[in-house]
Amino acid sequence: MSSFIKYNISEKYQKSIAYFSMEFAIHQALKIYSGGLGFLAGSHMRSAYDLGQNVVGIGILWSYGYYDQARDEDRNLKVEFRKKRYYFLQDLGINVEVVINGKPIKIKPFLVESEIFNSAPIILLSTDIEENDYLSRTITHKLYDANEETRIAQEIVLGIGGAKVIEALKINPDIYHMNEGHALPLVFELYNKYKNFDDIKKKVVFTTHTPEAAGNEEHNLTLLHKMGFFSNLSIENVKEFMGSNSNNFSLTVGALKAAKIANGVSQLHSQVACKMWSHIENKCEIVHITNAQNRRYWADKGLLRALDEHEDYELEARKKHLKRVLFDEVANQTGKMFDPNVLTIVWSRRFAEYKRPGLLKYDFAKFLDLINNQEMPIQVIWAGKPYPFDTGAINIFNELSFISKSFKNVAVLIGYELNLSMILKKGADIWLNTPRITKEASGTSGMSAAMNGAINLSTQDGWHPEFEKHGINSFTIPSIDHTLPIEEQDIIDNKHLMKILSKEVIPMYYNNKERWLEIMKNSMIDTINAFDSGRMAHEYYVKMYDAD
Repeated sequence: MSSFIKYNISEKYQKSIAYFSMEFAIHQALKIYSGGLGFLAGSHMRSAYDLGQNVVGIGILWSYGYYDQARDEDRNLKVEFRKKRYYFLQDLGINVEVVINGKPIKIKPFLVESEIFNSAPIILLSTDIEENDYLSRTITHKLYDANEETRIAQEIVLGIGGAKVIEALKINPDIYHMNEGHALPLVFELYNKYKNFDDIKKKVVFTTHTPEAAGNEEHNLTLLHKMGFFSNLSIENVKEFMGSNSNNFSLTVGALKAAKIANGVSQLHSQVACKMWSHIENKCEIVHITNAQNRRYWADKGLLRALDEHEDYELEARKKHLKRVLFDEVANQTGKMFDPNVLTIVWSRRFAEYKRPGLLKYDFAKFLDLINNQEMPIQVIWAGKPYPFDTGAINIFNELSFISKSFKNVAVLIGYELNLSMILKKGADIWLNTPRITKEASGTSGMSAAMNGAINLSTQDGWHPEFEKHGINSFTIPSIDHTLPIEEQDIIDNKHLMKILSKEVIPMYYNNKERWLEIMKNSMIDTINAFDSGRMAHEYYVKMYDAD
């Protein structure tokens, strides 16, 4: 592996790791990510570089990325797919062959060298090459393709193709890290080499990222076998491995059985995952390693300098400057001129129903009271990408866009990728996070927002319970019974949210600037100390890679 790593490997991190992930958000220029999973993987690779860890990322070169977010003439969301070209990738000069659905398909690897983006090196796999026919080339066209067989083929490319590529490159990792279950075919390819799963288990670790059904894929066992998901294993051998005669195959269950150890991505998520999979026999232990984000990449240097030098005036002035930068983008996209002296609330992340992007306007009369308040005004910005074929999430986005037309202080932005995410986090006063409790495994956007002086206002989900001190470093929507019908949860959470905004957040911003700045500083300090991804990357070595 050292031939790909152009930085000095630390004595503490000599063990070699191949980190398999379907997406990496490493730089705006490399559009091979959709949301939180990619943002997390990107920060992990940056911190591996910072710490001198012996890590190589294995991913896929998505020719069309996730999708390009645009608007139609009515300002509704428009999904566009445009082919990308990356002249900074190094062609590694080899091809490997995998069999998918009975057909041999060539895979070509490309290298993101570590010095390009100051990250661990990342090897990206593509079937979109001249050696393949058109259908084979489309496998690596679109991240999370909606077609089931294409999605399975993508997972075969990542797992089996990735294993074959690193073998061809004479990379022999000590540990294979599956960041989510997408790379599971890797395990069955390794079986060809080790011939028993006990030896494989010693070399495989697994991170599960979501309790949501959509994130824990299941497919028909016969279909997977036909596609080549299990490499050369027979269906009987797979059923023996799974300890089940079911013809339904869960990637998450398979990964829990194949790994020596697994982790959830927050304390709460680990508890949820242990309970969720408690019925599975012969699964590995599920520990917790709370996600984090890379301070070097995300945190504004001017804000950090003002914080370190205890210059409150400079901190406030820098924050206003960053708000102006954000508001230039608001004006560019919407024609609305926002005021840097006005409290600005941002809800921005992947659009999904359980994240409740519309919770703020659930009681529309109270929402109007907030929006129309002239004495203590607010500005609201929504941004984020729905899955391109999730009509429910797209409808929520379009509804918010429609509502925003009526107000000069409400904006919905498009193009939610790394650059816009950065601008939003630096320009927000309040970072609003509203998932239904137990549904959000981690929610790392709040971490990088807090590093930039945006105060979190969140439900008690994901990483937030490990961080929050209400009124000291954040604001917290009180926990409720998460077994209630979702309509009741939404009503109660909306009431609590509106009360916190109207009675605490908004009056404090305008009437007690000293306390506001104190919360802002506490938020920055507590996040940087505990939720920088250097801590996370170190914990993976201690808790997972070096574990017996």
